[in-house]
Amino acid sequence: MSARFGPAGNCEAYPYKSSLEAPAWLAEMGLGLYEYQCGRGVHIGEKTARQLGENARGAGITLSIHGPYFISLSNPSKEMLEKNIGYVLASCRAADWMGASRVVIHSGAVMGRPRREAQDVSMRSLKEILKAVDGEGLGHISLCPETMGKINQLGDLDEVLELCSLDERLIPTVDFGHLYARSLGQDDGPEAMARILDRLAQALGEERASGFHCHFSRIEFTTTGGEKCHRTFADNGGFGPDPEPLMSELARRGWSPSVICESAGTQAEDALTMQNMYRSFLQKK
Repeated sequence: MSARFGPAGNCEAYPYKSSLEAPAWLAEMGLGLYEYQCGRGVHIGEKTARQLGENARGAGITLSIHGPYFISLSNPSKEMLEKNIGYVLASCRAADWMGASRVVIHSGAVMGRPRREAQDVSMRSLKEILKAVDGEGLGHISLCPETMGKINQLGDLDEVLELCSLDERLIPTVDFGHLYARSLGQDDGPEAMARILDRLAQALGEERASGFHCHFSRIEFTTTGGEKCHRTFADNGGFGPDPEPLMSELARRGWSPSVICESAGTQAEDALTMQNMYRSFLQKK
């Protein structure tokens, strides 16, 4: 197997109103993934989701879902836990309808507490969510906690890997743009990419790590908060990280992650750029 690439949602050049056309359009570009966006809530109905899944299978496109941004595992209130369970179950049902196997979720904010305290709440919340998902017969859907770009959010690499230690079905979503932003530009270049992938292998084992979920885009950040906004590969101004070192390292290791591009409006085109980089490094092995 090799890495597969695709966009988060529809890019500005996407020529259709409905996402039902996305799989065929992406397949024509030569891409293999599509991450359906439910960040503002799960509003897709069963009929549409099943049709999207059928279209994706026909085009050879693998689907994933980005769950609602409202999910906050670190919130200690019982009411919020019930809401979190509802958001995740809705995402997993939609994923099941369309044949997607992965749902990306956020950890939430520190909320002025020690990070350890907030992380412990997130661990307890995720355990309850996993029970609910299993109870609904949706345990075949992998939840994918994401590394986050703002410094006051939970979701550095070690925090995400600790969440994933709760169950082997959990898959980390390593967002390299977010890690770059929260490290104030330090997580960039060949040494950083090798270090991050080494950490994945150490925490998860080589086999499980090699199929991790990946988000990638260039990011603009501030020195006080971290992530400010997503950029494109064509943006001037020194925005990072550089995709080439990651593509080189993935090819060298023979890893096969799902690589979703989150560039601001050019996510399909930039996903294709990364795929071409990756394949060129594979040919040089």
